[in-house]
Amino acid sequence: MEKTIRNMINQQNDDLIFLTSEKNEKLSYGEFKIFNEKISRQLAATNIINTDRAAIVLPNGPLMASSFLSISSYMSAAPLNPLYKQEEFEFYLDDLKPKFLLVEPNSKSLAVIAAKNLNIPVFEMKISDNQPLGTFELFDKETDYKNPNDYDEALVLHTSGTTSRPKIVPLSNLNIFTSAVNISKSLKLTTDDHCLNIMPLFHIHGLIAVLSASAKVGASICASNGFNALKFLDLAETQNITWYSGVPTMHQAILLRAQKNSDKAKKLNLRFIRSSSASLPPAIFEQLNDIFETPVIEAYGMTEATHQMASNPLPPAIQKPGLVGMPAGPEICIMNDKNEKLPEGEIGEICIKGDNVTNGYENNPEANKQSFVNDWFRTGDEGFFDEDGYLKISGRLKEIINKGGEKISPLEIDNILMDFPPIDQALCFGYKDKMLGEDIAVVIKLKENKSCTEDDIKSYANKRLTKFKIPKKIFIVENIPKGATGKLQRIGLAKKFGLE
Repeated sequence: MEKTIRNMINQQNDDLIFLTSEKNEKLSYGEFKIFNEKISRQLAATNIINTDRAAIVLPNGPLMASSFLSISSYMSAAPLNPLYKQEEFEFYLDDLKPKFLLVEPNSKSLAVIAAKNLNIPVFEMKISDNQPLGTFELFDKETDYKNPNDYDEALVLHTSGTTSRPKIVPLSNLNIFTSAVNISKSLKLTTDDHCLNIMPLFHIHGLIAVLSASAKVGASICASNGFNALKFLDLAETQNITWYSGVPTMHQAILLRAQKNSDKAKKLNLRFIRSSSASLPPAIFEQLNDIFETPVIEAYGMTEATHQMASNPLPPAIQKPGLVGMPAGPEICIMNDKNEKLPEGEIGEICIKGDNVTNGYENNPEANKQSFVNDWFRTGDEGFFDEDGYLKISGRLKEIINKGGEKISPLEIDNILMDFPPIDQALCFGYKDKMLGEDIAVVIKLKENKSCTEDDIKSYANKRLTKFKIPKKIFIVENIPKGATGKLQRIGLAKKFGLE
């Protein structure tokens, strides 16, 4: 059997529930399969083929979930952030060259204007009354269609582009199928699991760790309309969820609500909480573990690996705060800058290989030359394995601060500052310094109804950090800049705070 998204879904029992909505409407796997066939037949009748791309711009929810899976079952899906400005849509659409743009009925999205400016056809979904949840029609005509193969592209995303022009990452059916297997195994997902998706479905984390991994085992997903910390506990309770996955900033927001409703948090009886896409501060790990009385599974992923690379194991094995667990799918090694593998405990660049890893960036030979070495993909992250085989990320190579020859991981300083009770979030970054080459700055967000001064923070840092690691400049702000997925944006802060 070919390892494709369609085959992954077609293996499931028709009677099982696949998607639910916030209003608790339901779509079964059987209903999705009928819809999936119909969309493929309609696309084929419009002379669209397996190797074409479709841009998708929709808000989070059941329609976005079913659109991604139905499009990627037949051709390549390119989901885009619906909050982009017109100029951003024009950049991404021009870069991706999709055959069409898929939007909701009567869409007011700026993507529609951008697509028209680029002569890209816009297809609006047709939704009639009494249609099953998340389903729609595209055209009246239908014809027989050809299935894609393992190596046909099924998803295409851009890297975040924080250090350079965003790179196009094509991911095949095999990449997604493999990653779904890896994640469902790490989390021991079964048909009894029901996940509340709070991740945006234009990002690898939600598309693969939640949607695809659940679909691989016939589990169900509540396709929420987006992340809302105020509604989270109530929705989790009414949906009777068994787990959820998020980024650290989401977990922090959920934690604030849960600490005020600890009985409700405990009564959810979650099987586990998963965190990925950025480093989870150990203090947040411990608090989540305590308030929800459930294991916290920190995982390590990136777009180029179709999300997951390493994961902390479930009990009875140990979950280590501050570490991203053991290899969970691809092979992982640590290399030095001479492409030599390093032994346990030595710090170097984290490198991966496996069927979940992209074959390379599109139209970017220079990036491919730098990123791929002897079949290994260089992640750009620095780390090491501890004595138990757990991976520790010590920093992002591009984010490492070089202060007078001393290499400093901003992540280490973040975690120490976040142990200071008044601090809610801390994000360190380097900025240019004439004498030292670089020095350290930090942007701080304080907890609700808490106050402290720069001197208080420096005094605390002085007790916990060696002198050369203490931030020279401290900015206390109401909100730290975040990317589209809720990930704190370290790169670019020096410019934002006038230090460049």
